[in-house]
Amino acid sequence: MGETPRERRARLVGAAEEFGGVLSRHRLAELGADRNVVAREVRAERWRLHGARTVALHTGRLSDLAQWWRAVWEVGQGAVLDGVTALHASGMKGFDEARVHVSVDHLCTPGPIEGVRIHRVRDALEADSVGPGPPRVRPAVATVRAAQWAVTDRQAALLLCLPVQQGLVRAKDLCHVRWPGAHYGRTALVRQLVADLEDGAHSLGELDFARFCRLRGLPTPSRQVVRRGPQGRIYLDVRWDEAGLVVEIDGAQHRQGLAVTSDNLRRNHLLTAGDLVLTIDLVGLRLQPEAFMDQVLTAYRQLTLRRAG
Repeated sequence: MGETPRERRARLVGAAEEFGGVLSRHRLAELGADRNVVAREVRAERWRLHGARTVALHTGRLSDLAQWWRAVWEVGQGAVLDGVTALHASGMKGFDEARVHVSVDHLCTPGPIEGVRIHRVRDALEADSVGPGPPRVRPAVATVRAAQWAVTDRQAALLLCLPVQQGLVRAKDLCHVRWPGAHYGRTALVRQLVADLEDGAHSLGELDFARFCRLRGLPTPSRQVVRRGPQGRIYLDVRWDEAGLVVEIDGAQHRQGLAVTSDNLRRNHLLTAGDLVLTIDLVGLRLQPEAFMDQVLTAYRQLTLRRAG
């Protein structure tokens, strides 16, 4: 006795689970569901079409995984997830992007796909692709391209920081990515930010601060300095050894739980040891950078003059 429609449907739904509930028409045909079967299921409102090549074996909203597979199938021509979408597929959190970013070889000319941003790139895609899951470029390549395709410079910096902070990529790996031409946009800025990350700045606030220091003509400070305190190691965001000046850049995590107590103990210890500690909150650095940098520059000049005298 052959397979019943119900049994076939259950088998196909099971096969679609690893793709987020969708299958390509090609895969459906391989599994014994030709175009006539698909048409009947769609008419019965059990399945739904999402383009020329993608079939959802349900009628609900597509998950992220399903959207990624749909984008790759609909674009075709060797398409791979790229940029922020490839980072999401690799596990990055903390950044929302409605569109799916897909890259194809620069000689391909796919038509527009709703909800998909198609990038034509000259770099070899196959050498950069990783799996399992939807085909996508490796995290280091995706990070650099996400930054170059960002809407703003600040968004570019954030998309460089998040993958490093979350352990998806090492800062030094970003330095070895093949850099595309200037037509990609903000290449110079991304190169500078990558250099900052490689130098030890692992938060958006520290990257901003490093840039502001350069603009003010301040010498490059030491970052992520480790000192010995009464309760163990103390980690300092920024310190100028020649001035005895410490700058702490506080994000939201510094206002949670016992973080305030730990911060106060650390700063009090530094003060009693002879350092001057300036504190800049991350929101303040974003909204009033000039005012804060005026204070840093004044403190640096006064301390270096005092030590010289």
